[in-house]
Amino acid sequence: MIDLYTFSTPNGRKASIMLEEVNLPYATHKIDITKGEQSTPEYIAINPNGKIPAIVDRETGITVFESGAILIYLAEKAGKFLPMESSKRFRVLEWLMFQMGGVGPMLGQYNHFNRFAPEKIDYAIARYRTETLRIFGVLDRQLADRDFICDEYSIADIATFPWIASYEFMGLTLDAHPHLKRWVDTVQQRPGVQRGMAVPA
Repeated sequence: MIDLYTFSTPNGRKASIMLEEVNLPYATHKIDITKGEQSTPEYIAINPNGKIPAIVDRETGITVFESGAILIYLAEKAGKFLPMESSKRFRVLEWLMFQMGGVGPMLGQYNHFNRFAPEKIDYAIARYRTETLRIFGVLDRQLADRDFICDEYSIADIATFPWIASYEFMGLTLDAHPHLKRWVDTVQQRPGVQRGMAVPA
């Protein structure tokens, strides 16, 4: 059994989608970041960075925080969605790192400054919108001649999907990125993705 500490954010949904896709039993513990629950001593003992998600594998006693590390851990535990063959494995890992270092931070900053910042800062909004659209273009080109980011469905898709799927919430469109839009439509039809996106209830 795996304990999943999460909230309804793109990063949190990466872990729940993965758990649903690999069909590992897990218990959900909602960490309400709007109430500061991620900063309690009890949670800091699990994740020193005070962010979600985190997991505790009761079977092994291993605790993992950072969503990318969680995906790698679960992929290795389940033997799914991370190839063993070296060239394919590192292709998946490089696109996972692209999500961790680019997609999440840039889309997250755009969404913050555009929707939630108490003061509208035009420079920040324009900067992160431009970078978000550039990232859309990178992914659109990658998906032009393949069904999934690394040909076969992998943790690169699982990591990236919750962020890109929120494009309408961010007030954006994928009209100029048809391959990316097709990918979103395809991935969101997967039952495991649908279940994972609904966690926590």
